[in-house]
Amino acid sequence: MAEKTIMLCCAAGMSTSLLVSKMQKAAESDGIDAEIFAAAAADADAKLEEKHPDVLMLGPQVRYLEGQFKDKLSIPVEVINMQDYGMMNGEKVLREAVKLIG
Repeated sequence: MAEKTIMLCCAAGMSTSLLVSKMQKAAESDGIDAEIFAAAAADADAKLEEKHPDVLMLGPQVRYLEGQFKDKLSIPVEVINMQDYGMMNGEKVLREAVKLIG
């Protein structure tokens, strides 16, 4: 089992899939043992139950869900920086996720 579990959530799960693969590459090169996966907003609750992530990162297009998730979860919930998301900067998003986990 991975040391850190990072969940990304977006509208359909498609755009974050590319970000996940970039984050996985960054984790490998930084020697970080992390399971990183993406879920569509509609499947988020089921994935949270199944995987018990250490942090939830929301795509900018679902930032409106931040309050709901923060209310019901005891893990860090953060909206991904729009610039990092747009540039698919896996390295920076990974660093932010790891920092949130602590």
